[in-house]
Amino acid sequence: MNLLVPSATDDGGFHGPSLDEFFPPGFLFVGTPFEINRIMAIRILVTIVILVLFWLGTRKMTVVPRRGQSIVEMLLGFIRVNIAEDLLGKKDGTRFLPLLTAMFITIVAMNFTGIVPGLNMAGTGVIGLPFLLALVAYVAFIYAGVKKHPASFFKNSLFPPGVPWPIYAVVTPIEFISTFILRPVTLALRLLMNMIAGHMLLVLCFSATSFFLFTAGGWYSLFSVGTFAFGFAFTIFELFVGVLQAYVFTLLTAVYIQLALAEEH
Repeated sequence: MNLLVPSATDDGGFHGPSLDEFFPPGFLFVGTPFEINRIMAIRILVTIVILVLFWLGTRKMTVVPRRGQSIVEMLLGFIRVNIAEDLLGKKDGTRFLPLLTAMFITIVAMNFTGIVPGLNMAGTGVIGLPFLLALVAYVAFIYAGVKKHPASFFKNSLFPPGVPWPIYAVVTPIEFISTFILRPVTLALRLLMNMIAGHMLLVLCFSATSFFLFTAGGWYSLFSVGTFAFGFAFTIFELFVGVLQAYVFTLLTAVYIQLALAEEH
């Protein structure tokens, strides 16, 4: 078998992806709280691009929309109809639409940088941004619940009506953990792990392609066709995953807000 597969441990051999790629060195303001590394630069760049694109798409809005305005309106309409109003109704959907819109667009844009040549890293591939977005969702659903049911939100969340009092010794800790701890944690980790896995797969496929084509040489170069094909397929798949994860994250945020607004509170 060793005669058929190039060694991954030889000098100049194949080296797979590593988690070290998610912790690049800083290049600006190094050693300060404002240190900027490659991932932070990607996040700043994406933020600027989002602002510029929306400014260009909405600066001269007309009754008959042009291409840029049409794209913006389609995107905003999808979020408004299929997430906000579908789950929260027209009134509450309108209230929380700016939050849900910003969340969806930010996650999609940050996810897509993982397949952009020259960037090759999702802005959501490190825990900071997923955690911040999960914290925003956490604050949003608690705010919604407290504002709608100021006297009973926490009480009914931790002590569901209709449960015999002795059972609360078991139910209350479970409700506390599932509602106030697991919700933000699972939101952040689901997004983070999907982006890490996607990056690892892409790096593995394309680094293997480079190895077989330029380093191994000979008949081994034929393997590069297969690894490149897998890399291309995973790239297309990452586009789907990037949108899906943004949709799931935003949808679950809307679900948590809807549960906080429910009348039983």
